[in-house]
Amino acid sequence: MPWRQLSLTAARDQAPMLAAALENAGALAVTFTDPETGPETAVASAPATAIWEPAPATVALWEQVQVTALFAADPTSQRQAEAAALALAGLSLTAPRWNDLDDQVWEQTWRNGFAPRRFGQRLWVCPRGQTTPDPNAVVVQLDPGLAFGTGQHPSTALCLSWLDRTPLAGCRVLDFGCGSGILAIAALKLGAASAVAIDHDPQALEATATNAVANQVRERLLIQSPAAATEVLAEADVLVANILARPLIELAPTLSRAVVASGRIALAGLLVNQAAAVAAAYRDWFDLAASEAMEDWVLLSGQRRSDSSPGNDGDQDDPA
Repeated sequence: MPWRQLSLTAARDQAPMLAAALENAGALAVTFTDPETGPETAVASAPATAIWEPAPATVALWEQVQVTALFAADPTSQRQAEAAALALAGLSLTAPRWNDLDDQVWEQTWRNGFAPRRFGQRLWVCPRGQTTPDPNAVVVQLDPGLAFGTGQHPSTALCLSWLDRTPLAGCRVLDFGCGSGILAIAALKLGAASAVAIDHDPQALEATATNAVANQVRERLLIQSPAAATEVLAEADVLVANILARPLIELAPTLSRAVVASGRIALAGLLVNQAAAVAAAYRDWFDLAASEAMEDWVLLSGQRRSDSSPGNDGDQDDPA
C-alpha cells in the first residue's frame, strides 16, 4: 500500500502540539527529526530513529524540529491529511511538504540498523529473531522501542558491561529507572536470583514487562512504580541506576539504603564532569570510583560499607 508523507518544520515548543493535531487528523505515525536531514529521508529513516537514544530522561528536540506524519494514501486519509496541512500551515516555519512513498517492510528497515552487540565478555543484546556469533553468549533479546535502553547509548553500554563483570549468582538486583528493562533482564540472564525494575513512566513499565516475557524471565522480575516500591527499597544485593546526575544526587539516601551491607552499586547517566558531585552525595555509604568511561559518559561503582555513617542509616544493615 502506498503512503503519503507530510513534513512541517516547527519551533521546538510547537512540535508536540503539531504532532497531536496530526495524530487527531488520522496520521498513522508521527516522528521528530533534525530539519537538516531533509524531508525526503524522514519517514524512510523513522524505524532507525527508534534505536537512536538520547540521554536518559531527556527528549531529543532541536531548536527547530521537523515533524513528519505518515498517512495512508486512500482518498479519505488524503483529504484528512490535506485539511490538517492547511490548518497547521500557520504554525509551520516552512511550507508543508508532501512526498509519496512506496510500501516497505518497516520492521526489517529498523532491524537493518540494529545489529547484535556484545557487552563485556559474555553478554549480548540483539533483536528478536537474530543470533549472535558466540554459541556460549548470554543473550538479551530486545527490539528497539519507545522506552530508553537498547545498549546504543554509552550510559546503557557502561551498565551492561559492568553487569557482565559483576558476580550476580543468587543476587537480588534493583534496576532503578528501568526504561526498557534491559539492565534487570540482563542481570537475570547473568544469574541473578531475582530483580526489581522501577520506573515512574508507565510506558517503561509496560515495555519492561513485554521484554521480560520475551526473555523468559518474567516470573523472577517484580515491576513497580517508585510509589509502590517502598517495601523493596531495602534489600538489594546489587543496585544499578541509569538516570541523570541530578536525580542520582537527590535520591542518594533512598538508593543507598536500598543496598544491603557489602552490596554493590552502579550509577550511570552522568557526564565525566558530574562524577565528583554524584560520588560526594553517596560518601556516607559508599566509596565510589569511576570504573569505566565512554565518550563523555562515566559509570560510578562501589561496595556499600558495613559501617555506614551514623545519622543516616548506620544501624539499618546491622544484624537484628
